[in-house]
Amino acid sequence: MTRTDQLTHTPTTPRRKVLISGASIAGPALAFWLNRHGYAVTVVEKAASLRSGGYPIDVRGAALEVVRRMGILPRLQDLHVDLRRITFLDGDGGKVASVDPNAVAGSVAGQDIEVPRGELTDALYAAVRDDVEFVFNDSIDTLDQSDHGVDVTFRGGGSRTFDMVFGADGLHSRTREFLFGPEEQFHRYLGYCFAGFTMRNTFGLSNEVTMWNTPGRAAALYAVGDSDEVHAFLNFARPEAPFGAFRDPEAQRDLVTGIFADAGWEVPGMITAMRDADDLFFDVVSQIRLPRWSSGRVALVGDAAYAPSFLTGQGSSLALVGAYMLAASLADRDAAEGFAAYERDTREFVTLNQDQIGEGDAALFPTTARALEQRNDMLRNLSNMPATEGRPAHSALTLPEFMPVH
Repeated sequence: MTRTDQLTHTPTTPRRKVLISGASIAGPALAFWLNRHGYAVTVVEKAASLRSGGYPIDVRGAALEVVRRMGILPRLQDLHVDLRRITFLDGDGGKVASVDPNAVAGSVAGQDIEVPRGELTDALYAAVRDDVEFVFNDSIDTLDQSDHGVDVTFRGGGSRTFDMVFGADGLHSRTREFLFGPEEQFHRYLGYCFAGFTMRNTFGLSNEVTMWNTPGRAAALYAVGDSDEVHAFLNFARPEAPFGAFRDPEAQRDLVTGIFADAGWEVPGMITAMRDADDLFFDVVSQIRLPRWSSGRVALVGDAAYAPSFLTGQGSSLALVGAYMLAASLADRDAAEGFAAYERDTREFVTLNQDQIGEGDAALFPTTARALEQRNDMLRNLSNMPATEGRPAHSALTLPEFMPVH
């Protein structure tokens, strides 16, 4: 077990003690702001350490202001992935079009940031690790709420009582299951699955994405800088979510291999690399839609509460903004009032971004020959146009001012 001791703090009244489950993006961001508002924060993470690596993710719109206020914007700007083009190929590997990435993603060139996921989690952790307690290689086993707090028992043994608990534990959140029951009732499956992994860059790619498509299938190679590795993605349409494969890596590999068995271009080599990859990440493209984000003294944030799916490109940004809004809502309120304010002030922004599905990104993965032909026509036209401005939904929230604790 790894711990980081809290700084000495001597307020006139005892600090309220809170537990956050999850140390990816929403968790450390929430820890940062709750600590600034005077809370004594513990973060528990089931992994043995921070998860490094990972595919590039976007920080856009209102989330840029969050990381600026955290003081980590310059570091992230230095790590920005300068993606220069996305090239689309047909089933035979022939070029359809090359387009400006901002035109496809709805990003603002020179302003929005794209960084490898692990770099963002490292920056968030560095900003908060000296001020809060981190417990790695452990997780919540049971939650028992009462008038005096939340009694928590941990998988690693031991129990503690907190004033509030927060689930920042992702799409397949156990905290959400404790509160509201099985995931299936809140899981809005969007009809796609994907596998991601890294492989050797034997393709001469640099600062670019190359994507191959046939109806219902896509294979992409994403080269960050001039690295000797590329991020590989295999994406496919499927009517039903393969829930049985979520915890079975071999079943995942077999499923993807079968789907792409007759594919051309570089796909056979990608399948071979996937079967040997030690960093395979497999999941469904889906959203979490909850009627409420809290119950009693426990609240959810980020993907656990409102995963928008990678088709929106807004998962990390919603996690950052949601963490800020949740902490701000609790600055001078108790749990009931604070959680109500969090939903009141944040839900419209979340819904607006979740509803971006179908406005651009989802159309990149057509499931019929006719839809693929229409998409290719759209891309050819797009390649002759300058990048558009960012989507209004990304900035459709003005953050409240941060009021530090005295």
